[in-house]
Amino acid sequence: MSKVDIIIVEDDEITALNLSMSLQKHDYNIVEICSNVIDAKSKIASHIPNLVIVDISLQDTSDGIELAKFIKQQYNIPFIYLTSHSDDDIISLAKVTEPYGYIVKPFDPSSLHATIQMALFKFNVENSRKNDLSSLKIDKLNLEKLLYSKRASDEPIVPFGDNYHLDISICETFYKGKKIKLTKKENAFLRLLVAQLGQVVSFEQATNYVWDENGATENSVRTLVWRLRNKLETDIIKNASGIGYFIEE
Repeated sequence: MSKVDIIIVEDDEITALNLSMSLQKHDYNIVEICSNVIDAKSKIASHIPNLVIVDISLQDTSDGIELAKFIKQQYNIPFIYLTSHSDDDIISLAKVTEPYGYIVKPFDPSSLHATIQMALFKFNVENSRKNDLSSLKIDKLNLEKLLYSKRASDEPIVPFGDNYHLDISICETFYKGKKIKLTKKENAFLRLLVAQLGQVVSFEQATNYVWDENGATENSVRTLVWRLRNKLETDIIKNASGIGYFIEE
């Protein structure tokens, strides 16, 4: 396993040295120790480390927070704050930058190692989720192609269930030739199900495709399905317990 490259940004020389020695004992690679924001920005750009440890109160100011904002905007690198008990008045400002952890001075070497490991784990999990969502967005772009391929003829009509069809040219659903009045989200979810007939649409796929805004949950999907079922003439939406929903092909 390759070593984790770390940059320490700390203006107190003794604290920085103690941090470096403790981290090296845990086999971390300290690539640079910086005492100010300007030097830190330059060294981060040169090394692109795996983690940055930033003192919140560089030179008794909130420069550490400004550096953290810069890292968040410019790089995909996790950072951890160094803080003391007297930093309580600026912790609220620090929270906004969404750090991956806090190290309280004077630090405990074991807690330091645990904090870094948790930060790296959380960062990797978040990146995996982002990659998964990117894949789902590609599926979204292909949705129209999937629907187009399911046409029964040259007309823009996709049949599904018993006596249902989706007119992909006008984004409307019909039962026995009669239009079913659906909301925008209900229509989007039904299109997703029809595009993947016989396959389970997961909760994550549904929230990513149907909801433009953040904050949608599995319960949001369940509520949407409940409303949609009440509008459909027959029970064609099936449960895949704990996973999502599907319509049989």
